[in-house]
Amino acid sequence: MGELPLDINIQEPRWDQSTFLGRARHFFTVTDPRNLLLSGAQLEASRNIVQNYRAGVVTPGLTEDQLWRAKYVYDSAFHPDTGEKVVLIGRMSAQVPMNMMITGCMLTFYRQLGTAYVSATTGAVATALGLKSLTKHLPPLVGRFVPFAAVAAANCINIPLMRQRELQVGIPVTDEAGQRLGHSVTAAKQGIFQVVVSRICMAIPAMAIPPVIMNTLEKKDFLKHRPWLGAPLQVGLVGFCLIFATPLCCALFPQRSSIQVNRLEPELRAQIQKQNPGTEVVYYNKGL
Repeated sequence: MGELPLDINIQEPRWDQSTFLGRARHFFTVTDPRNLLLSGAQLEASRNIVQNYRAGVVTPGLTEDQLWRAKYVYDSAFHPDTGEKVVLIGRMSAQVPMNMMITGCMLTFYRQLGTAYVSATTGAVATALGLKSLTKHLPPLVGRFVPFAAVAAANCINIPLMRQRELQVGIPVTDEAGQRLGHSVTAAKQGIFQVVVSRICMAIPAMAIPPVIMNTLEKKDFLKHRPWLGAPLQVGLVGFCLIFATPLCCALFPQRSSIQVNRLEPELRAQIQKQNPGTEVVYYNKGL
C-alpha cells in the first residue's frame, strides 16, 4: 500500500451533507458518547494525526479510515478555533449522557422538577404551571407530559435569547465557494428556527416514550415491590431514546443551510446583486 494522499478534505464531514442519511451518519459519529471514555493520550494522538496531515505530513502506515477516525475524535474534544480542549460536559459527545440525566430526572420527579428546570424562563414556567393545573383532574399519564411542554417552551425562548446578538447584527452568509458576502438577520432567524425545531424534535422520543412505558410498568407487581428501580429504569429508557434522537434530529437540516438571495434584507440583496450578479443562493451555518 502506498502513502495516504494529501487531498482528503478533513475540513468537511466525511459524508454527503446534502442528504439526510449523510448528515445522520455524521452526527451519529459526532455525538458518540464513547468518545468521552478516550484517554488524554488518545486525544493527543488524534490531534497530532490531524494537525500533521493538515501540515502535509502523513503519519506512517495511516489509513483513510484511521484519518477520519482521528478527525472526528479531534473534533469531539478540541475547540475548532482555539484548538484548546473543551470541558468534558461541553462536548457534543456529552449531549446524550448529560441530557439523559436531566430528562430522566425530570420525568421521574415531574411534579417537582418539571417546572424547576425552566424556572429561569418566564414563558416556560407559565406553560408548565398552566398545564400542571389543567392536568390535575386528568389521568397520571397526561401529567407526565408536562415536562415536555415546559422543555419545548424553554427551547422556543432560550435559544433565541442566547443568540440574540445574531438577531441584531445577523450571521455571515457566503457564496457556494465560501466567500463571505455579508451578514443577514433573515438567515439568522431561519437558522435559529431550524435549531429550535431540531431541539424540540430531539426531546419528543425521550419525553414521550418512557412515560408510556413507565406508566404501564408501575402497575405491575415487579415494580410495585421494587420502587427503587423506577428512577434508573426511566433514565436508561431516556438514554436509549436519546442515542438515536440526538443525531437524527441534528441531521434534520443541513449544517450549512441555504437561503434564496431574494429573501434577504433589501440592503444585503442589493449589495450581493451588484457585486455578484449571478448569485441566487447564499449559505450560512445554522448552529447547533
